[in-house]
Amino acid sequence: MHNDIYGRQILTEDDLCEAYLRDQSISIQNAIVNKAIKFDPSLELENIPKLLQVGDITQSKEDFDSASQSNWYMPSEYKEMDIASWILTQCQTDAELQRVGQELLLFQERDLFPLLCYCKYLVDTMRKHNIVWGVGRGSSVSSYVLFLIGIHKIDSLFYDLSIDEFLK
Repeated sequence: MHNDIYGRQILTEDDLCEAYLRDQSISIQNAIVNKAIKFDPSLELENIPKLLQVGDITQSKEDFDSASQSNWYMPSEYKEMDIASWILTQCQTDAELQRVGQELLLFQERDLFPLLCYCKYLVDTMRKHNIVWGVGRGSSVSSYVLFLIGIHKIDSLFYDLSIDEFLK
């Protein structure tokens, strides 16, 4: 298993079989394999999904990244969510509102609202499935918005962390 220059995870037939043997409930529908996997046509395997074979990409890495970033894989309720309003409703003080307003402008300037929606979906999914994640690290802990979403557990207002450390 390896990643190509576009960040796609490329699987070998062995990688795919090993993953499926570990957990038959996983979806292999969107797996990208390094070569066509041939099945015996005499077998009637109706439940085996077709696999995507790695193809040549004709666009530049930058164009590929831009197109991929505009297509976040999450339920439509999160894609269509007014994330700014939701975050603002999490604020309890004027200081929190002021900080969140400042940060939301920075996220908006960088067209990162879809990322915030995905972060909310990710945290909700991890909570739903009782998945434990870290308390936070790096410059992301200086974002109060990410704290409110639940990405990390560091209250940047309490510790007086400047938003300037994030989104440089």
